Amino acid sequence: MVNIVDRETVLCISLAARPSNHGVRFHNWLFDHYGLNYLYKAVVPVDITAAIAGVRGLDIRGAAVSMPYKQDVIRLIDALDPSAERIDAVNTIVNDDGLLTGYNTDYIAVASLLRSHDVAPEFHVAVHGSGGMANAVVAALADHGMRGTVVARNETTGSALAQRFGWDYAAQVPEGAQMLVNVTPLGMFGDHQDVQAFSDEAIARAEVIFDVVAYPVETPLIKAARAAGKPIIHGGEVVALQAAEQFKLYTGVDPSPEAVEQAEAYSQN
Repeated sequence: MVNIVDRETVLCISLAARPSNHGVRFHNWLFDHYGLNYLYKAVVPVDITAAIAGVRGLDIRGAAVSMPYKQDVIRLIDALDPSAERIDAVNTIVNDDGLLTGYNTDYIAVASLLRSHDVAPEFHVAVHGSGGMANAVVAALADHGMRGTVVARNETTGSALAQRFGWDYAAQVPEGAQMLVNVTPLGMFGDHQDVQAFSDEAIARAEVIFDVVAYPVETPLIKAARAAGKPIIHGGEVVALQAAEQFKLYTGVDPSPEAVEQAEAYSQN
């Protein structure tokens, strides 16, 4: 893969306190694949206000936004897409001639996956977690027509998230949950990589298992769900689809499913 950089190159960036290489590799692979004179670079902002001013002042085409900046940037931009307005969080900024609009492609990706996997809206769902990504997931589930329970150790954040969408809050997984969704770090590379986010008993009772963790894709939860013969949605699908939505917003090019799969495979290596 060769990216030729010149004075006409269009720059896109990510703004993250702890950036990963996923977006850099994913977007630059697709830029090269489609012959686009774009470049993607990860940035650790010293000052988020100054960083957003730089996006505007340097005519940077787009910026991915990670925690802890997803709420902070709202006051610094000009408009919100309904995807970001719905959950009061921005993970993507698009610059159209100085007009900065915020989107949330996490919400868009989850909503799309619920449709493509034909998840029944009448399922009662248990979402484990109450952080920023859980907000996007619960919003997408609720807008899909689903009701459920937010399961979290932190009663303050868990009950607040549940109340916002008219759901229930519980410290434990309810027995009637037909869909299980993990939006915690359990199963992620690091200290919790060997932890299964839901019990075997809960998996056995459920109809669908969804793990948002993408690194690795094959978490203990996903492995257990496969062994139990359950339909699954995994975090690799989420991260690839949300990045593909970003790519489309930045470039106007809708990447093919095959190109997205290849870009994601390159990003995971």
